[in-house]
Amino acid sequence: MPTRPPDKPAAGLGALTSTARHLSHEKALRPGLKALRRINQVDGFDCPGCAWPEALDRSHFEFCENGAKAVAAETTGKRVTSKFFADHSVSDLLERSDYWLEQQGRLTSPVIRRAGSDHYEPISWDDAFAHAARLLRELDSPDEAAFYTSGRTSNEAAFLYQLFGRMFGTNNFPDCSNLCHESSGVGLTRSIGLGKGAVQLSDFERADAIFIIGQNPGTNHPRMLSTLLAARRRGAEIVSINPLRERGLERFTDPKEALPTLLGRGTQLSTVYLQPKVGSDVAVLKGIMKLVLEADDRARGEVLDREFILNHTVGFDALAADLHATDWNAIEEQSGLARADFEAAADVYIRARATIVCWAMGLTQHENAVDNVIACSNLLLLKGNIGRPGAGPCPVRGHSNVQGDRTVGITHQPSPAFVDGLRRAFNFEPPAEAGMDVVETIHAMHDGRIRFFMSMGGNFHSASPDTDYTAEALRKTDLCVHVATKLNRSHLVTGSEAMIWPCLGRTEVDLQQTGPQSVTVEDSMSCVHASSGRKSPASPHLLSEPAIVAGLAKATLPEGGKVDWDALIANYDVIRERIEDVLPIFADFNKRVRQPGGFVLRHPAAHREWNTASGKAEFGVVPMPSIRLSSDQLRMFTIRSHDQFNTTIYGMDDRYRGITERRVVLLHPDDIATRGIGPGDIVDLVGAGDDGRVRVARAFRVVAYDVPQGCAATYFPEANVLVPIGSTARGSNTPSSKMVPVTLRPSE
Repeated sequence: MPTRPPDKPAAGLGALTSTARHLSHEKALRPGLKALRRINQVDGFDCPGCAWPEALDRSHFEFCENGAKAVAAETTGKRVTSKFFADHSVSDLLERSDYWLEQQGRLTSPVIRRAGSDHYEPISWDDAFAHAARLLRELDSPDEAAFYTSGRTSNEAAFLYQLFGRMFGTNNFPDCSNLCHESSGVGLTRSIGLGKGAVQLSDFERADAIFIIGQNPGTNHPRMLSTLLAARRRGAEIVSINPLRERGLERFTDPKEALPTLLGRGTQLSTVYLQPKVGSDVAVLKGIMKLVLEADDRARGEVLDREFILNHTVGFDALAADLHATDWNAIEEQSGLARADFEAAADVYIRARATIVCWAMGLTQHENAVDNVIACSNLLLLKGNIGRPGAGPCPVRGHSNVQGDRTVGITHQPSPAFVDGLRRAFNFEPPAEAGMDVVETIHAMHDGRIRFFMSMGGNFHSASPDTDYTAEALRKTDLCVHVATKLNRSHLVTGSEAMIWPCLGRTEVDLQQTGPQSVTVEDSMSCVHASSGRKSPASPHLLSEPAIVAGLAKATLPEGGKVDWDALIANYDVIRERIEDVLPIFADFNKRVRQPGGFVLRHPAAHREWNTASGKAEFGVVPMPSIRLSSDQLRMFTIRSHDQFNTTIYGMDDRYRGITERRVVLLHPDDIATRGIGPGDIVDLVGAGDDGRVRVARAFRVVAYDVPQGCAATYFPEANVLVPIGSTARGSNTPSSKMVPVTLRPSE
């Protein structure tokens, strides 16, 4: 196995050949190519992948390699039928790899695994709804049910889902945001009053500097690279802060460009690239801000935006005092960086008139993740880089509608305004008690307090932390219901009974009583737009997600909760009207979403309106964590391969890193040498939490790589077994998957 990545730019010709290869492999060359012509188009469907937005002026090829893989997977000619489940027991399927499960193709009809059986068997939709409804009505309390949501769920389906759950009587709505950007929401709400990014795509055309922290856009948000390329070509500077040197942050070739360009070395994106130790983000940001303050002192107040700080913020004096008191030795020791590294990044920020700071899960999955986000806000606020063109915070969501789901009510802690809106619009009393997030739900299942678990998409078992503990929890439920398009491991790790309910995909036509329907999604920059599939469904037995929710609601709620569910799913305009009734920000929803490109939800902070307790943007003093590990421990963090999306494994080719297998651990050469092992050796990774449980991930191949000394990179979800259920971010309860102390031992 290579120990260094191939010397080629991200994307380029390799992305085109990879796209063709995946379409052919999925037996989807013709339908896949047809679908790709409609992906992310104004009259087409939204990519099932990441939430990076689209410009109004779009090319005919508005997709990336990983979006093409998602389309290939959805338009595949392979099918999972009732014969498949007759031939394969659950025990047999549990022995298969995640990649093998993905490769079996689209689910075609609802199935049930009854108590005591090792096989799924067919069940009609009516019987499936009745079976789930019967258990729900037998629960001692509505809070013995939990309703999980993945980021692929549309606004319309998510709104109906939360409406049904709250009419049933619970706020138990754990969702994938709890696992990824919850820390962004909490941190931004504290600092600027709303837990969303405050930039638009047009701001990247005006920014002088773009900071990218804890994010690998080349794999997780590849279309972002085209935006960065345009910014770099017009002279914007890009500062990348990441423990790994990621090819997508170094050099990029846009696959849409001419052949001579495709064959070249691409464009260098990052003008400054820092590789700090894992867990030192606050130290890095404090070091940069400390230099900004020192420059302001030398320039007699000409660096900071003093007028903005005076009129729009509180807490600056406390922050300045904390930064002045922070010792440089501590900053350098924690980060593993030298003073010159900080100076290079600080100089970019000082020179820039407008700066955007982007981040992803490299910041949000730490015990001090909320502090990381507040530190990003602090940096921006110093020069008034929120609420003006070319500037602002930009958390980049990894799933296409995770932000929209939260906006329309998927949360275990709904706001009083949202609850009031539901009460007025639907004439019922929503539950008052806060529900459970993902980690709380896992604990509750483990304790026997959750008996019914439903997952609207996603792969809950594999995406969650401490997967052995999570598996134990899931197996203690009475019934697990999974709405899905393809088979995954969560369908095999279940309670006494389980059902799989197959749904339409984004590419497929959703034909209801009044004709083909469109759904809507919200991207990372608060733009709401329509998504309309046109491909024939993979099976005549598939239902849309809204129809599935309506079917369960009608079977469960007395008199359907006095809601006309049939009318809601006959025409999704009616659902959008009800969303508008509850959420005034969606005024004229149906009219505005029919505009080319949709519409942008108003972000108060983008207009320098601060919905905080003080009424102003708030600087926050955050402590620099002191991470002390024993000499044999490493700081493990999880990453993704280029051949995967979230927990979905498309293949084994992580070509930007030169790696072609998944059970690998990336180590600094000196860490390999001091442990008496060599590249290619097979080791076990051992971790432990405060609960005394020893967690082991077995048989990982050692790879020498450019990673900071003392750190170790492993793929998600294979290493999730090592993330302790009790290690979560303060304030957001997000699992700390990016900072897990581990030791190595020869594999047994």
